[in-house]
Amino acid sequence: QVQLVEFGGGLVQTGGSLRLSCAASGGTFSSYRIGWFRQAPGKEREFVAAITSSGGVTYYSDSVKGRFTISRDNAKRQGFLQMNSLDVEDTGVYYCAASLQIGLSYAYEYNYWGQGTQVTVSS
Repeated sequence: QVQLVEFGGGLVQTGGSLRLSCAASGGTFSSYRIGWFRQAPGKEREFVAAITSSGGVTYYSDSVKGRFTISRDNAKRQGFLQMNSLDVEDTGVYYCAASLQIGLSYAYEYNYWGQGTQVTVSS
């Protein structure tokens, strides 16, 4: 059991950067795989990035690969998503998720979710 809260979203211009944080409480944070998903109005929630429990392996969707970096600090019980070279297609609500299960890119593989934080990229 873990509770997640995202913060760090906001408004940024095209080409700018944002750093999202995911603060966790409860459970053993180092045992959970962490994923980031996003959802734009009228679209399905899509996978963005994931990181294994130890932080040793990361995964990215093709649309963000090379621009976003996922990381975690187990001692501080936090996950992060550094977003660079943002464009309008990155706009949406970003969610942090956690799971003890095997799996990476499907929303149903994650058991625990934060409330989401809005990211808006303007031109």
